[in-house]
Amino acid sequence: MKILIVFLAYAIVLTIGLARRGVRSLTPIQAPPSRGPARRVLIVGATGGTGRQLLAQALERGLVVSVLVRDPGKLDVSHPQLTVIRGDVLDYAAVEQAVPGQDAVISALGHKRFFQPTRILSDGTRNIVRAMEAHGVRRLVCETSLGLGDSAGRMGLYYTLFVLPVILPFYFWDKTRQERVVAGSSAEWVIVRPGALTNGARRGGYRHGRRIGNYLWTVSVSRADVAHFMLDQVDDNTYLGTAVGLCG
Repeated sequence: MKILIVFLAYAIVLTIGLARRGVRSLTPIQAPPSRGPARRVLIVGATGGTGRQLLAQALERGLVVSVLVRDPGKLDVSHPQLTVIRGDVLDYAAVEQAVPGQDAVISALGHKRFFQPTRILSDGTRNIVRAMEAHGVRRLVCETSLGLGDSAGRMGLYYTLFVLPVILPFYFWDKTRQERVVAGSSAEWVIVRPGALTNGARRGGYRHGRRIGNYLWTVSVSRADVAHFMLDQVDDNTYLGTAVGLCG
């Protein structure tokens, strides 16, 4: 019983920490003067689940797409409007090579080093922001997750009391740093916080807003729908300067 009480206390403290460290409600950024629809986008994290959906759907929309990937061999896509740039997001020189000339950057960064402290998400995002500011690229759409900032606890009890404290504490703690890097930048930014990700088909009937999620049961959304929503944010000013929840 004592072990259970200690564990529950740890889970609660972690949730409070994720709430305090993640981005909380902010005043939305004023919409910039219209520059016309974005045509050129850089996708970071294109070999991941959401990133592959972003790449496919961006090409479907007729966008000119660049992707920054460590291993181009993991991409099985060839398209006349696709440029593949070999590089690591943790290498600023590689990021700086990819950013110039883009209208927007879309980040779906992720990794599987769950059981050790890392700064991959925050340091990679810091390089993206630095390169964007250096080259005058304004729009940044960044995927994080429900369970951070003012969405803490909204992944449901299974995540709040098991998945986050047991499997993903280091991963989510770095996500809080990632969100702060984005929010502290001069970019026109949108943080997208999806629920639990699935490999379902794109349906389009997803819900989005500031109070998405549930404190009791897990909410989910397909990676295809997440990609669809993120691409919409490239030109949509509704959520500029805010972290928006997303679920199916």
